[in-house]
Amino acid sequence: MSKPVSPRKVGDKEALAVGTMIRGSARKLNLVAGLIRGRKVEEALNILKFSPKGMSEDVYKVLASAVANAENNHNLDVDALIVSEASVGKSITMKRFATRARGRSTRIEKPFSRLRVVVREQEEA
Repeated sequence: MSKPVSPRKVGDKEALAVGTMIRGSARKLNLVAGLIRGRKVEEALNILKFSPKGMSEDVYKVLASAVANAENNHNLDVDALIVSEASVGKSITMKRFATRARGRSTRIEKPFSRLRVVVREQEEA
């Protein structure tokens, strides 16, 4: 018996890439993801390339992966792609302890985030 095929999570003219373990808070990642929402892919890649934000490199990698998926897996035109969705969520949080004064310790939380980027082929108007 073969495994039943699950339906696609995106439309026919869309491609998807997910970054699951991006080091940093979801709040900071969402600031960078907001820069590219609704833009053409070429423009979004340029914005991320020259952005001073630290997480823009991780967002760039996920967006480039979504473009590669669109081109290689779904045969979409790369020049007509736009970023239709860039959603951010929380992932795990590493807990660490740091020594403090008077023999005490404090918990340090190191958050990770998830990024889901969907690119869509836009019809020529």
